[in-house]
Amino acid sequence: MTSTMTTAADLAADTATAVPALSAAEQEELIRTNMPLVGHLVRDMLSRIPNHIHRDDLTSAGLHALVTAARGWDPTRGIPFNRFATTRIRGAILDELRSLDWATRSVRTKARATDTTRQNLTTTLGRTPTNEELAQALGTTTTDLHQTDNDVQRATVLSLQGFTTSSPDDLVTERTPGPEDMLIRREQIGYLHHAIESLPERLQTVITEYFLKERPMADIAADLGVTESRISQLRAEALSLLKDGLNTHLDPELAPAPENPDSIIARRRAGYYATIAGNTSLHSRLALTNAHGFTPLAHGAAA
Repeated sequence: MTSTMTTAADLAADTATAVPALSAAEQEELIRTNMPLVGHLVRDMLSRIPNHIHRDDLTSAGLHALVTAARGWDPTRGIPFNRFATTRIRGAILDELRSLDWATRSVRTKARATDTTRQNLTTTLGRTPTNEELAQALGTTTTDLHQTDNDVQRATVLSLQGFTTSSPDDLVTERTPGPEDMLIRREQIGYLHHAIESLPERLQTVITEYFLKERPMADIAADLGVTESRISQLRAEALSLLKDGLNTHLDPELAPAPENPDSIIARRRAGYYATIAGNTSLHSRLALTNAHGFTPLAHGAAA
């Protein structure tokens, strides 16, 4: 079953696209190739909603959206079909959930008020309030309170945190980072690489071999001619330097202030922070990743 909202939107999109950008054969190939995407999105949704939601209902809505996406996709616009179709499929699944959710707005409003009042009373009383206390605070009766709870618990789309506060729109969040988030992520990755490169040689070796090349600590110890215990100490020292060095440049409020700025340790750390600054620029940081936030090193490690 697909909702009227989805049908209306799809009809409008189909009407607007008088001349398909792809041939029928190309559309069919896109649909066949991306059918697993529907299954993936449906499985993701089913893991977060009650068991009595039928897979077939969501799958049907998702496949319908996939077909519509194939008809409306224009490759000349530069948007990957996977991303284009994912948005349409998720929207269709949400529409399907809305059509199954019979809880009225008034029921959910009462449920939110009940939750808020219960939390406030729990804080005030130092314990969970009784139904009588909760009903009195809400200005209602225990019978009405019980009826509201029953109404919400029978609703098809339930809260991820309980039975009372979610609407279908709360059930799916967009996991793909936006342009601003991706830019920040890329800069953080760049800072991390430059911070590793700025470490003293032995600490840099430990971090690179242990975390990036995933070598056993015993092998690293053998290469450096020290014990595994010493490698563990060097790793902890390097991680501490990396953390404080990154915070100094990315989030100064989290960077610790040295108790004695003139001490040898404080001066060494300050020198390390300065080295990071000298080794990095916005261009060099972003150059370490592509537009999707991947680095050649990350691909090599994954391989």
